[in-house]
Amino acid sequence: MLRYVLQRIVATIPVMGVVAVLVFVLLRLSTGDPAVIMAGDAASEAQLEAIRRHMGLDQPIVVQFFIWLGQVATGDFGTSLHYGMPVTQIIGGRVGPSLSLALLTIALSIAVAVPLGALAAWAHGSILDRLVMSFSVLGFSTPIFVTGYVFVFLLAVKAGWFPIQGYRPLANGVGPWLTALVLPTVSLSTIYIALIARITRSSILEVMGEDFIRTARSKGVAEVQVFMRHALRNAAVPITTIIGIGAAFMISGVVVTESVFNIPGLGRLVVEAVLARDYPLIQALILLFSFVYILINLIVDLLYTVFDPRIRY
Repeated sequence: MLRYVLQRIVATIPVMGVVAVLVFVLLRLSTGDPAVIMAGDAASEAQLEAIRRHMGLDQPIVVQFFIWLGQVATGDFGTSLHYGMPVTQIIGGRVGPSLSLALLTIALSIAVAVPLGALAAWAHGSILDRLVMSFSVLGFSTPIFVTGYVFVFLLAVKAGWFPIQGYRPLANGVGPWLTALVLPTVSLSTIYIALIARITRSSILEVMGEDFIRTARSKGVAEVQVFMRHALRNAAVPITTIIGIGAAFMISGVVVTESVFNIPGLGRLVVEAVLARDYPLIQALILLFSFVYILINLIVDLLYTVFDPRIRY
């Protein structure tokens, strides 16, 4: 197992290298001059040339890439063109809100979706099953920003139960922190609850038709034990897969949710960096998100061995 983990970690190096090359080249080919962004439209050509020399933009793109890659290898992602601060410092200050939102969303999605999907499979063909499937279709089809604005209108503007926008750090207390994240978490988790519940239902129904389920029933095992100990456990691998995929793709959902609820996290920082053409910040954020995506896939692979002992690496 340890050897497999080390191999997967080593395999991330060329993947991250390809991501770095693509990000660097695409940003350099996009429109917009970083020197103009820093100096302003009123800057003279001499001032712009001085900024380009200072930033190394007068060098060939290959030279620029290896200079940047050498800085990244030492943990230096450069200085933000928009904020004038080290990129690592900016990202470090925005990790807390995004991490809080992501963890709460994953926890809520799993806690609600898995029992909901299992209940729909247990009551297959009933009204409850149809209601769960209808919710899955509606929840997965509705854009996150629409769900967010509906919750804001109903629960914040009309009812006044939660703040409309903003974020409260955990250091200010669990109550304010949790209250500020309720609406964003529910809005973001809706689509993942719908997806996970649907996959959970279909996976359990597929397992319920297997031979070992019929064997357990023929031995007189109670239906509840057949469902919980045999069906649900053997359906855990595809459920874990879809949870991992949902967690990895949550990055795009965080961008939209933080923009809707004005949360100063990494998602909103991406939007700000793109609008400002802040190359160093965009490059660092994409590398960070790519690493998180790879890490989540590694964790999912390792969880397979927990739910299915037959899987060995």
